[in-house]
Amino acid sequence: MVILCYRSGEFARTFYQNMVDVLKKTNLDYEIILVGNHLEGSPDTTPTVITDIARSHDLTKTVIKIKPDREHAMGWDMRCGLEATTGDVVTVIDGDGQMPPEDIPRLYETLTSKHLDMSKARRITRGDGLYRKSISLIFNTIMRVLFPGILTTDINGKPKMFTRVAFERLKLESNDWFIDAEIMIKAARLGLTIGEIETEFHKNPGRPSFISFNANIEFLKNIIVWRIKEFRN
Repeated sequence: MVILCYRSGEFARTFYQNMVDVLKKTNLDYEIILVGNHLEGSPDTTPTVITDIARSHDLTKTVIKIKPDREHAMGWDMRCGLEATTGDVVTVIDGDGQMPPEDIPRLYETLTSKHLDMSKARRITRGDGLYRKSISLIFNTIMRVLFPGILTTDINGKPKMFTRVAFERLKLESNDWFIDAEIMIKAARLGLTIGEIETEFHKNPGRPSFISFNANIEFLKNIIVWRIKEFRN
């Protein structure tokens, strides 16, 4: 399990403990990887916090790298974490508390009982405001029109879970926020079998969204680039 902890600070302890409490109620063997990548010179305390957590838990390790530039965003963090995994099943979740830890056992049950390549959450309620909901609706509509193989209505929905074989076939390359879309584009291209569970997406009371206006422009540019790639494929 990869938990993305960018700028989570002390809240990383809370979310980590909530996740462990959920996993202890299952019969699963697990390893947790906390990703605390940060910009050089950043006052972010997350690397120190997650290092402290890992020292106290044998089944936990950290991935802490200095981001080369601001273009190395969530996608880079996700790839760093996933590349450090060793399990037969791998999953990734944001560590800001907006995604319930309880989704993980449900995703695993969906993945294994239906013999799928991948399972993911689909947000049916969202606590992140009208602006984010509107942007998400527009983005998902454009993606489904331009990439007909994508059937989900919530491309960015997480947690996402994969078999080891499926994950390795994806060969992820995005460094930015487009990585969730890359996953769904490639999953459709490869014909991966995908299951979804419904979930509630909570409001983040600790900080505003990292998705800025510039990030939305970046999304549009990436859509064009990936549409051209798919034509070539």
